[in-house]
Order: sequence, then C-alpha cells, then structure tokens
Amino acid sequence: MEQHVLVILPHPDDEAFGVAGTILSHTQAGTPVSYVCLTLGEMGRNMGRPLIANRETLPDIRKNELHEACRLLGIEDLRRFGMRDKTVEFADQDALQSRLFDVIDEINPSLIITFYPGYAVHPDHDATGAAVIQAVRRLPEGDRPTVHAIAFAEGSEQALGEPDVVHDISPYYDQKMNVIEAHQSQTAGVIETMKQRMLEEDETVRQRMLIERFWTFPV
Repeated sequence: MEQHVLVILPHPDDEAFGVAGTILSHTQAGTPVSYVCLTLGEMGRNMGRPLIANRETLPDIRKNELHEACRLLGIEDLRRFGMRDKTVEFADQDALQSRLFDVIDEINPSLIITFYPGYAVHPDHDATGAAVIQAVRRLPEGDRPTVHAIAFAEGSEQALGEPDVVHDISPYYDQKMNVIEAHQSQTAGVIETMKQRMLEEDETVRQRMLIERFWTFPV
C-alpha cells in the first residue's frame, strides 16, 4: 500500500483512459491521491456530440468535467497549473520543474504516475513526463519516490521492454467508464461504440480498457 500517490498529467481526460482504474484502486484502499493537471485542454479537438462548446467556452466546460472526474475518482486534492494546452514543451522548463518540485516536496509521495518521456505520443505528454523526472531528480537519491510512467507510442515495448506493472482493473471497469463519460465534450459519441466493442469482446478494446500498464522510470 502506497503512502501517497501523486498523478501529474497535462490534460483533463489523460487520467481517465490510462490511469483511472489504478487511481480507484488506491483511493478505495484509503490511499490519498493528489492530481496535478497542467492545462485545461483548450485545444481539444472535440466540442461535444451534439455540440456543447466552442473554442471560447471549452476551457470552462473542461474544468467542470475535470472536477467531476476527480469526484468520481475519489481525488480531493486537485491542482490546476493553468498552463496553455499544446505549449508545455515551450514553457520555461526550469520554472516548471521548480513548481513541480515544490509540489513533490510538499506532498512527499511514495509513488508518482506520469507519462514516459519520448514514448507518450503527444508533445505535452512527453514534456510533462520529462519535467517530472527532472523535478524528482532534484531530490536526494534516497528521498526520491518511485515513478510509474505511461508509454503507448508505437514500439514502446520493443524499446523499453515489458512493462513493470500490468494492472488488471476489471473490478473498476464500470467506474472507469463513468470517469471517461465525465469528459463528455471529448468522449461523447465514442462511449457507446466502446461499450459495444467490449460486449463483443473486441480484444484490442478490452486490453485498452481493462489493463493499465506502467514502466518504472529510473530516477
């Protein structure tokens, strides 16, 4: 059982697909989970289906969706950094690492979950993971938490080897779907298709929804 888990991701809904079941396993075991979300996903491609947003209203909608997702996940400590979507890689990296270090130093987590730099597809994902790793490395070696990193770029397993943690989150599947649905501006229109493919036992979708995989990043 972890002492405290810190999740650091760049966008609302990043926590829903790849980490929700793992987060639920911690919160329902009584482990506190804090979540740092760097942006509000202002540049998200979707505006709901039917449309519920435009480019100006999307940030507020996604903020509300994020708060609902956290409620469903049992996360009481949500910290929004207010960075602009799709700009994490262009931010002052020393300042970002310092800000992350301050949170890590305050919370003193035993486990951090973030993206694996270079293997997380989106530039914001990679930049977030890289900043987290550098922030953790500011701590003395003996005080550094374990870092579990999410990698899903093509060829990740060939480059990194088998994941160190393969978490079957089947007991939390229904709750995970509720968290995904909470981000309705981005997921409306795809949820029913995913549910149907699960019923049809589509192995690709089942693996994506029921198995959460992490690599331990060497810090």
